[in-house]
Amino acid sequence: MDTTVRTGTKLLWSALGGDAALLDRVDHGGVSGLLPARLPVMDLARATVAVCSLAAVERAGLPGRVRVDDGAVATAFVSERHLRVDGRVPVSFAPLSRFWRAADGWVRTHANYPHHRAALLTALGTDDSVDAVAAAIAERRAVEVETAVYAAGGLAVALRTPEEWAAHEQGRAVAARPLLTRERLDEAAPRRRSGGPLRVLDLTRVIAGPVATRTLALLGADVLRIDPPGRPELPDAHADTDVGKRTAALDLDSPSDRRAFGELLDAADVLVTGYRPGALDRFDLHRPGLVVARLSAWGDYGPWGGRRGFDSLVQVATGIAAVEGSADGPGALPAQALDHGTGYLLAAAVLRSLTEQDRDGGTRLVRLALAQTGHWLAHGLPRYEPEDHLRESEGPLGRLRYALSPVSYEGGPAGWSRPPGVAGVDAPAWLTA
Repeated sequence: MDTTVRTGTKLLWSALGGDAALLDRVDHGGVSGLLPARLPVMDLARATVAVCSLAAVERAGLPGRVRVDDGAVATAFVSERHLRVDGRVPVSFAPLSRFWRAADGWVRTHANYPHHRAALLTALGTDDSVDAVAAAIAERRAVEVETAVYAAGGLAVALRTPEEWAAHEQGRAVAARPLLTRERLDEAAPRRRSGGPLRVLDLTRVIAGPVATRTLALLGADVLRIDPPGRPELPDAHADTDVGKRTAALDLDSPSDRRAFGELLDAADVLVTGYRPGALDRFDLHRPGLVVARLSAWGDYGPWGGRRGFDSLVQVATGIAAVEGSADGPGALPAQALDHGTGYLLAAAVLRSLTEQDRDGGTRLVRLALAQTGHWLAHGLPRYEPEDHLRESEGPLGRLRYALSPVSYEGGPAGWSRPPGVAGVDAPAWLTA
């Protein structure tokens, strides 16, 4: 197994509290060179899928090995792009979900949902044409657009460099916390019934949360997704990430629907939420013995703790889009890797919590955030740096920077014994002993 792959899997499995001895059961293989990026995206993908698979075989008590195939991993991480519905190519981003030039930089907006699109247009005071939005944003500073759109209930983020994010109050809060948190809240007994599938109540949207619950459905769970009646999931996102589940609509502001939801929660084993922190606080979601998994964009702390967010926006705020960009403008990861990676990690955290709960009981709470996954991608995984394999030395040609030889073995030479000299000036004779 490649060193970076092994390191990433080991780090994640340790964060999940898993038995290190199980790591020897993981095999990697398949096509190489997939999901190319400046950041180690493929290593993130492999590691999150590996720990999810490992948590699944641990929970099932299966003795076999875990096989992580790069081709399958890379394909799954762009599953929304491969989706076809009666041959139709899916719609990934709406016209107003994109990068825009601001007066002093770049802004990215997310307006796939009608209510977010309406909020964006309200904040900008313009109609819905691309030209009108571009003109309105071009007149303002990027942070001014970000602030105004969020205040209106929409989503927009100014492009930041990694250094700017590190200096930002939310960036500092993210960096100060672990990749994920796992808590045992009490001594309650598990809620699971003998026989019958695991019951998972799914209150998530878009990609990360639905990927987690889609994975739990694959593993045999009865996953029931609940959405508000007036705001169903986008059709293509539903087709991609709701496979294996059942879906229903409930208005939690309606007394009858609220009672129905309470009855579902009373009989659930796992609750997965993906709404912004605080959005569900008015509902009593606590049940002793439940496993609760909370997913957010920015974390439930810091000045952005109550903000909505999506993978594309987190990439922009945290400096990832700047790292992946060029002189022509910001870039993006080759997949919505923060979403997919966090989704598999979230499923792994649920499975590990269930395994520990079977042994020790207790209501369990796990918390993950896309920004935390982004921080781990940028800073927690080994990255290829050419400088690590270069050396400099003084010689007859001056100060020379050169690549180290890839031929290396224990006890072998660390490098060449002499630098290159001036061409043609050496005596045509062998060195003497």
